[in-house]
Amino acid sequence: MAKKKNLKVDVVTIFPDIVEPYLQASILKRGQQAGVLKLAAYDLRAWTSDKHKTVDDKPFGGGPGMVMQVGPFHRALTSLRVRTKEGKKSATAKKTRVILTSAKGKIFTQRDAERLSKYDRLVFLCGRYEGVDERVAKHLADEELSIGEYVLTGGELPALVMTDAVARLIPGVLGKAESLVMESHTVSGELEYAQYTRPEKYLVQKKAKGKKQKMWDVPDILLSGDHKKIEEWRRKKS
Repeated sequence: MAKKKNLKVDVVTIFPDIVEPYLQASILKRGQQAGVLKLAAYDLRAWTSDKHKTVDDKPFGGGPGMVMQVGPFHRALTSLRVRTKEGKKSATAKKTRVILTSAKGKIFTQRDAERLSKYDRLVFLCGRYEGVDERVAKHLADEELSIGEYVLTGGELPALVMTDAVARLIPGVLGKAESLVMESHTVSGELEYAQYTRPEKYLVQKKAKGKKQKMWDVPDILLSGDHKKIEEWRRKKS
């Protein structure tokens, strides 16, 4: 009997209160209840070394804003048993992938979601302010990923987007296995077909003086009951 696939995801951030509600809702909540997901948000400030819980400082060479320090991230990964004090990958973290959310990172795609779903554990490092000390990317993260060619205030939203995309690929997270097969971007790069539900006819505008009745209808083919023709129509519309 094949061993059930489980995925652990840790999000390291200075705003765990932003992350935690999403991790405890919808399919992510169901995946945890089913025992196939284990999700947690950690406060980076827990690994600071001063009474003010400082996580950032001015950039060397001058420039605007503040840069997040390497120290708290290093101590966080050491505490979470992902890295050793020397910065090497821990023996227990061979099937762990550390991802730094970064505007300059590679654009995250469905293929990345599928690739990351093969790991036992993902650790997302969320940046803030002007950026993150480059030594985090160079010595602590396995890769840098972005969710688009735009700048966000922090890495929390990208971490949640990627967690959601990866988690739904874990068997037992989605209610029906076939829903995964039929979704956008999962079959030969095709987009999902157009879908409709009740009512069959939606009244947009009633007939009135000088105005014609206007309806938005469901395509007849979907009401025909001919599954072969419906399948052909769906392929054309994807």
